[in-house]
Amino acid sequence: MKRVLLLFAICIFIVVCLALFIASSFKYAEELEEYARFAEVGTDNIVKWVDFKASATLMRHAIEIDKETYGTDNHIDFIDLLAYTAAICGGEFDKSSEKKMDAFADRLRGGTYVKNLTGGMRYFKYYRTVYEAIFSEFLKLHEVERKKGSSSEFISVYDLAVYSPIAKGYNYAHYQDFHNQRTYGYNRLHMGNDLMGEEGTPIIAIEGGTIEALGWNEYGGWRIGIRSFDNMRYYYYAHLRKGHPYVKTLKVGDKVKAGDCIGYLGKTGCSKVEGTENLKRPHLHIGLELIFDESQKDGENQIWIDVYEIIELLAENCSEVQYNNTSGEFVRKYKSGEIGDT
Repeated sequence: MKRVLLLFAICIFIVVCLALFIASSFKYAEELEEYARFAEVGTDNIVKWVDFKASATLMRHAIEIDKETYGTDNHIDFIDLLAYTAAICGGEFDKSSEKKMDAFADRLRGGTYVKNLTGGMRYFKYYRTVYEAIFSEFLKLHEVERKKGSSSEFISVYDLAVYSPIAKGYNYAHYQDFHNQRTYGYNRLHMGNDLMGEEGTPIIAIEGGTIEALGWNEYGGWRIGIRSFDNMRYYYYAHLRKGHPYVKTLKVGDKVKAGDCIGYLGKTGCSKVEGTENLKRPHLHIGLELIFDESQKDGENQIWIDVYEIIELLAENCSEVQYNNTSGEFVRKYKSGEIGDT
């Protein structure tokens, strides 16, 4: 009798597990369908949700393929590579993702068009829309200033055109803290990545854009908010240094270039009183908001993504700075910018 009851209990357990698995599978498929619907071109819908999980290693691999094929008849866009891989992996990348990306790249090298390989993929359009919003200014042909003997020269390069938010030669540490719990003011999720470093460390503009916010924020302390020139991205740099938080000449409406020094790392914030240092350790909070429709910018449907892996990627491209005795500011040592704009 005991054996029969045991077998019956095991059968019930298996049935319940299968039911839960099937239910979760249907729910996931429904969610993906909804996300794909938001990205459809020609409708009034907009993307309302993004869960960015590409690793720095995978992004770097895609970028290398892009760079290798640049200038050839079959140039491969790294955004297409990432979007395709995300579409066939459901946005959940694993050890096989790079091989799947390489197989896709091989067919593109052979002359097959992206649309011919992705036309029947249900979610490619969604991921292509999302990754275009994130990466549209990351890799492009631009001019950079390089040292040449006792002087310097400008050369055209097809490479990363965005920079680490920490200046070259300055150490920092960070970990994956996106959506960690925060309790000041009210219970909420952490919508960025904290980079621990020395107070006064020069902070660099990741991408060029227009300053939309500059001043005190109860939660972020002294902060700067920069909107990309295409209006798709909003970079949030918070907890800047007390007394001298940002370059003194900066003001709302000013335009900055990728690689410019914009401020200094500190520990201000978590107070309604300007200048308060309520953080235990100096660090830069860096956040990235995606904006598919202007109603999202300061509304209830804000889309902030996990930038930890992006910061890992950008660690290889740091802007070098030097101290200017006249202005009392750190300034970039070498310029960069659009072709003919330097």
